[in-house]
Formats: sequence, C-alpha cells, structure tokens
Amino acid sequence: MNNTPPVVLFSLSGFNATTSYRATLISLTLLCYCLILLVNIALILTILLHQNLHEPMYIILCNLCINELYGTAGFYPKFIYDLLSDSYVIPYSGCLLQIYVIYSYAMVDYSVLALMAYDRYVAICRPLAYHSVMNVQRTVALVCLCWLVPLSCGLLVMCFTSALKLCGSHIDKLYCENWSIVKLSCGSTKANDIVGLTVMAFYLVHVLYIACSYVQLIKSALTSKEGMGKFIQTCVPHLICLLNVTTALLFDLMYSRYGSSSVPQSLRNFMAVQFLIIPPILNPVIYGMILTRIRRTMIRLCSVAY
Repeated sequence: MNNTPPVVLFSLSGFNATTSYRATLISLTLLCYCLILLVNIALILTILLHQNLHEPMYIILCNLCINELYGTAGFYPKFIYDLLSDSYVIPYSGCLLQIYVIYSYAMVDYSVLALMAYDRYVAICRPLAYHSVMNVQRTVALVCLCWLVPLSCGLLVMCFTSALKLCGSHIDKLYCENWSIVKLSCGSTKANDIVGLTVMAFYLVHVLYIACSYVQLIKSALTSKEGMGKFIQTCVPHLICLLNVTTALLFDLMYSRYGSSSVPQSLRNFMAVQFLIIPPILNPVIYGMILTRIRRTMIRLCSVAY
C-alpha cells in the first residue's frame, strides 16, 4: 500500500459512450455554451450599463449570472477539448481545480439565491425599511460574503481531498467530481466525509431559510393586491430558479452516491451534467422574461440596435 505510486493523470471513462455520436455532441455542446455565454453576458451588461437597474435585486441577479459563467468555464472548455481529442484524461492538479470550480459554483448559487430571498423578504414584508436595510454598502458586503464563504468552503474540501492517498485513477464521469476521487482513496475517508456532510448541512440551512422566508412572503403577499403583484413579479422567477438548481443538483448528488452501474452510460452522463446545462441557460432567460424593467430595457436595446 505504501509503495503505490502517486496519481498523475485521471482517466474519464464517461466519454466511452460518446464515440458513436461525437460530431453531434460537439455541435450541441458548442451551441449550448454559446447560448449560455450570450444570455448571461447580455443580462450582466444590461444591468451594468443602465443606472436605473443599479438596485439590490438587480445587483444580486448580476452576480448570479457571473457565477453561471464562472461555473460553466470550469466544465465546457475541457469537455469540448476532450470531445475533439482521442485521449480522455486530466492531470491531477487540473482535476482538483475542476472540482473546486464546479463545487464552489454550486455553493455560490445557493448563497446568491438565499440573498435574493432575504432581499425579497425585506422588500415585501418590511417595505418602509427596505432602503435603509438593503442600502448599497450592505448589498455589496452581502454579495462579497456570497462569494467568499463558498470559495472558502470549496478550498477546505480541496485541502482534505488533496491529502488522500489514491489507489486508482479511473473516474466514471465526464468531469472530475469529489466523491469519485474520495472513492479511490486507499485509506480512511472519515475526515472527508465529515467535512463534506458539514458543508452539505450548511447549505441545507440555506434551503430551509429560503423556504421559511417564502412562507412569510406568501403570508404578506396575500394581505393585499399590491403585495401579491410584487410577489408574482419578483419572487416567482426566484422560486423557479431555486427549484431548477435544486432539482438538477439533487439529481447529480443522489446519482453520484447511489447510482447503479446498470443505468446506460449516456443517461448517466446526462444526469451528471444537467446542472451545468439547464440552470445556466434558464435562470437568465426566466429573469429576462419575467422582470418587467429588464425585459423593457433589453427590448429597447434590441430596437435601437435593429
């Protein structure tokens, strides 16, 4: 056991099921990534370039889109490169970096969605105090926390993962995933399990907080037509995005832990990457379509450009 050589490269066997339709997959992947870049960058620029959108809700939304670009950058370039090549491998350091980016992306998503829930709670349940509670300085500070805490949690997970002595280099996915690395360990993984469960519990608290805030939001919205209108206008897209992200991540998490090898590889591949496909496209589209001020601004810009 002690003479096991250190792992230098990991092989990604998920690509074995893509050889028969590689050309189609490359075309769809390029189209998907270009669409992700287009809708997220368009929304970010719309918010940044228009003074009337420099408000807490839109600043938070801008960070959600920035995070979509950050997370997908950790997957799509390497995925496209692998599809174009004949060797499906990734260096050890590159594998850890990919895990860090993808995991921190998912954690930032939940942090930003929790901050959105807090912003909507103050706006609807405490409207008179909104501008004093959600001022620019506090919004910037909370947005910074939405990035710093997940990035720190991701770094902690990576520190424990990088300390493992590995007895294998075979990953049954299209990208590097922390649980796949932990399963390759030669020794005890109790410390990794504890850290992983602690981080999961921490973000489960985010979900519970969002759920509790929505109970209060719905109660407040039902008391007046104006409150109900504000809830439908600004909270429904947030709720759709939350369900979108949660469903996609739970799908991948449950399969990573409990998935059966009898499931076809192509289906396993889709289950593993759907949270890197669906939320990054749907989230900005949903907000762009439902939020009136963003929709009108983007329509005006398109009209001027035309």
